[in-house]
Amino acid sequence: MSSNDPSVSFQASNGLCYITDDPRYWDPAGLEQEITRAFALCHSCRMCFKYCDAFPVMFQLIEDRNEDVNQLTPADVNKVMKLCFQCKLCEVECPYTPRAQHEFQLDFPRLVHRYFAQQARGKRKTLGEWMLSNTNALGVLARMSFGLANLANRFPPERWILEKIAGIHRRKLLPDFAARTFTAMAKRSGWIKKAPDTEVVIFQTCYVDNNEPDIGKDLVTVLEKNQVKYTCLEGYKCCGMPYWEIGDLETVRKNAHHNLNLMMPFVEKGARVMAINPTCAMMMRREYPELLAGDDRERAKKLAAAMVEPGEYLWSLRKEERFCKEYKSVPGQTIAYHISCHLRSLGVGFRSREIFKQMPDVKVKVVTECCGHNGTFAMKTESFEDSGRIGQKAFDAMQKAEADIWATDCPLAAVQFKQFTGTKPLHPMSILARAYREDGFEK
Repeated sequence: MSSNDPSVSFQASNGLCYITDDPRYWDPAGLEQEITRAFALCHSCRMCFKYCDAFPVMFQLIEDRNEDVNQLTPADVNKVMKLCFQCKLCEVECPYTPRAQHEFQLDFPRLVHRYFAQQARGKRKTLGEWMLSNTNALGVLARMSFGLANLANRFPPERWILEKIAGIHRRKLLPDFAARTFTAMAKRSGWIKKAPDTEVVIFQTCYVDNNEPDIGKDLVTVLEKNQVKYTCLEGYKCCGMPYWEIGDLETVRKNAHHNLNLMMPFVEKGARVMAINPTCAMMMRREYPELLAGDDRERAKKLAAAMVEPGEYLWSLRKEERFCKEYKSVPGQTIAYHISCHLRSLGVGFRSREIFKQMPDVKVKVVTECCGHNGTFAMKTESFEDSGRIGQKAFDAMQKAEADIWATDCPLAAVQFKQFTGTKPLHPMSILARAYREDGFEK
């Protein structure tokens, strides 16, 4: 049957399900039915041809099968699904989504997640999957090596071995592991306060905790400058996104339960939870309520309502006297500001841009193209080259901005820009922290 045949119904099928504790979610026949409908709908629309390779490949495969979606083989479907790297841009732009309150209720990224969740059920992780998902464990091991892990990341023979045993591309720029975590820094500095009047609970994320704790330090500086009552917490587990990429729902739920236990006492008293990385914010704000079950689902809904981006929260204070605009230095005349895909998926606006514009004589040039990193996609041997190709528009746009400084909310996007352009953007909170200091931008 042709995907352009008017007799094909694009209405939600009986196999539609995004709720993971619903038995229909795990029904292979229902999933197949929903994949067929989604592929037919996407083929008829084609709005998403430019976001990733999944859609152009899907369209070509359908055309090669006489435009009959039902002729696609399991190998065809798997090829398309593996090309989705969960940037979420198709869901942001799609007019047929639950977000848009459309009757078709299409959410392609969640359909892909469902596909891999069914595939992963009952299977053991590969070594590569374990390494790419266990970020905190790798951080512990790296610190135990007293810097040798960082040296190995830059040593070609070691990288060749890592590529062969774990599937991490030998040329992928890997961030160094910090000698001391952000959590250790917070304990030593007295940032773990647990005060009853806490406004904001900082979720530092695995990356900031293990790789770039100075971003967390800069956030604390900014919050203090704006008189925000904050606390850090000790003992977080990964938000679960790397596990969900490979369909490991069990670990996602285990980690989420642990994190909810830490955060909910503050949320129940009215505090907001501020994740430094937009990916973690997206996971807790948009995914937890559908991934978790029972009491945790109800707690997740409350957490989702309490989640906030750093720029989003600071901008909400702009009419208050405590909103700090005492900039002692400025980052030149122009900031090139890359909006990460997962920040766009949150739909909270470009608040860091508005804060930058409060600086005297500063212009902001916004880049919304995908950088191509997308979690572990840029790290894998089979997709490293593709990640650079997909991100080329973002690289070109940032360079054409001819800016004095680059910014992005996503630390992994910053690594991607460093990899392919030689310039590493700063986190908006790091730019603000520098702006509050004398000579904050001296080279």
